[in-house]
Amino acid sequence: MLKIGLTGNIGCGKSSVSNELKKHGIEIIDADIISREIYEYEDMLEKIKKYFPSAIKNSKVDRNELGKIVFSDRDKLELLNKLTHTKIKEVVLERLKEANEKKHIAVLDAALLCEAAFDDMVDKLVVVYCKDSEQLKRVVLRDAISEEEALKRINSQMSQMEKVKRADYVIDNSSTLDDLKKNTEKLLEEIKKWKYEYGGI
Repeated sequence: MLKIGLTGNIGCGKSSVSNELKKHGIEIIDADIISREIYEYEDMLEKIKKYFPSAIKNSKVDRNELGKIVFSDRDKLELLNKLTHTKIKEVVLERLKEANEKKHIAVLDAALLCEAAFDDMVDKLVVVYCKDSEQLKRVVLRDAISEEEALKRINSQMSQMEKVKRADYVIDNSSTLDDLKKNTEKLLEEIKKWKYEYGGI
């Protein structure tokens, strides 16, 4: 099975590309959804209680409060990443195994794919990026936060250009949604070539 990693920093349109691929019947394993689901696991809940007790509200993890804590403290962000990445990877590997039984292609959609070293689980890496000014504007509008808060979130991730250097395929999403759809169509053509390389039919 061909395993493709899809990543892109906050506000760059990775999810829009993922949604377009899904329309074409490609199996999407969304690590960002999994990263939210893991807080329902008892072992993760206990770890958050231990290391970030103020993020527990009514016996559940308040992800907004947790975000405020870690985006203001790099050491705490690194701790949280260390706690979560192992669990996410465990679940992703289970989903990839399930996909392998029914699909020729699966896309692992993950914002922190490079940061978490999940790229060792995929055969090809696709990176969606955009101009820094456009990224900042989108994050401010989407999350209804200040530019200062948006920059904290942006700067918590690996730089866009570092990810572009690692990519097998790059999509520039600095323009319109129509342009993004056209660029995704070009990606689909590339995926057809990759599929044959990895034993697809």
